[in-house]
Amino acid sequence: MTDPTAIGSTATDSTETFPVTLEGGSKRTFACALDWPGWCRSGRDETTALEALLAYGPRYARALQRVGMEFQPPSQLAQLNVVERHAGNATTDFGAPAIPAQADSLPLDEAELALLQRLLRACWQAFDAAVEAAADKELRKGPRGGGRNREKILEHVVEGEASYLRRLAGKRLRGTGLNPRERLEPTRQAILEALEQAVREGLPERGPRGGAIWPPRYFVRRVAWHVLDHAWEIEDRIQEPTP
Repeated sequence: MTDPTAIGSTATDSTETFPVTLEGGSKRTFACALDWPGWCRSGRDETTALEALLAYGPRYARALQRVGMEFQPPSQLAQLNVVERHAGNATTDFGAPAIPAQADSLPLDEAELALLQRLLRACWQAFDAAVEAAADKELRKGPRGGGRNREKILEHVVEGEASYLRRLAGKRLRGTGLNPRERLEPTRQAILEALEQAVREGLPERGPRGGAIWPPRYFVRRVAWHVLDHAWEIEDRIQEPTP
């Protein structure tokens, strides 16, 4: 497996292989790059999931470029090296990765913590750019997104990130009196702080109310996936006005 401390530190080349975990449910399979959080796509089976991951490599690279992180996506399926397979669950079939990888239990040092925080900022910037690009556009209706408009997607992402905090034993932020846009930055800052605390001070076995705790690596992968998935949803659903 690639040294996990090298995440985002150097440009990749055409001969590099990328460690991937596969999570298979009864209806859907997710392929997730272990060393590049957020680069995670699904398909009907292992083959289509890996093909989707490969296809989205260039989009992932563009997201990381926003904070100056270099990433050269693979050009062929042979560069995707499946190192772990896990049985999925109902969440997998619903449409979200749900199973931490064995590699997620590896400890994080300060240098990698900083890189993961930088990567999260890149994903957030990609999402913000997609939201801004859709400001005067209508989102195409259809199965992807269930017809949610831009503001509903924004609200969903903020709610999701606020709920993820408890997976690092953090306290959920209350947004009383604040609209989703006003909650964005406080929620993101709380995530960065909870991640720092988790890495530096460790985590309990269970959350404040007995909920499951996520390893920091998996936490970042799940948050980054969710943000980019909806950024790309918005980009894909933007409907240009008819001339």
